Amino acid sequence: MGKKQSPKLRTVNKSIAAYPLNEFNKDFPYILGQEIVYLLSSKGRADLQGNEWEQIFALCIGAEWKPSNVGLDDVVMGNTAWGAKTVKSGVKDFRNLKQVRLISGRNSPIYSYGGTIDTTIEPNLIGEQVLEIWNERVSAIREKYKHLRTVVLVKSDNLSQVAVFEFDTIRYDAELFEFFWNPRGNLEGFIKGTKEKCFVWQPHGSQFTIIEKVPEHTLILKIKQPETLDKEKVLRAIGFDKSWVTIERK
Repeated sequence: MGKKQSPKLRTVNKSIAAYPLNEFNKDFPYILGQEIVYLLSSKGRADLQGNEWEQIFALCIGAEWKPSNVGLDDVVMGNTAWGAKTVKSGVKDFRNLKQVRLISGRNSPIYSYGGTIDTTIEPNLIGEQVLEIWNERVSAIREKYKHLRTVVLVKSDNLSQVAVFEFDTIRYDAELFEFFWNPRGNLEGFIKGTKEKCFVWQPHGSQFTIIEKVPEHTLILKIKQPETLDKEKVLRAIGFDKSWVTIERK
């Protein structure tokens, strides 16, 4: 009897993401820097909110900004969706960034499963429920988009330094983690058998935080601080006068 032959299979076209993970295009840093400089000069303060970052990121990669209540698919390009998050860091040199804490929604076991919660309840039970709520959200978005990512903007207080990285947004297997109540009454999740903390959940408000490692190849930019635009000059330049304002009710 001859050698067993492998069956011939039809070719299956794999779904390709918008671009390889963390490989931003060559114009990305300059568009991002331009938008931050404009924001600083027009606002006159280092104030970059989450929805502004969503719009800036969409502009940088040529994607569509579609703000989402879930917060996992704020930016969309073809079969790829991103949740966009900002977080401040006091690290002096962003090349030394190791991890960030990302607020990732409100996961309420009381709303989803009923009952009440306090620190006398088995922590692994609550941890499993918190993760399952997260997992259901991720699954719902993955039904629409083959590739799902989170893109993070880490910013210094004055926006003179920023870092950008992205990672695949995934489901978490509760079996791989163990949970404990900390002295403040919050739930903390660790990789089993280690001291590596991955999650924090707060019963009051149900805030769910994921602790994410910063990749070694993270884009880091230093931004020159611009002069603030003169408000009076801007208003004169656009020809503003009182006729632009109509009083509808006094």
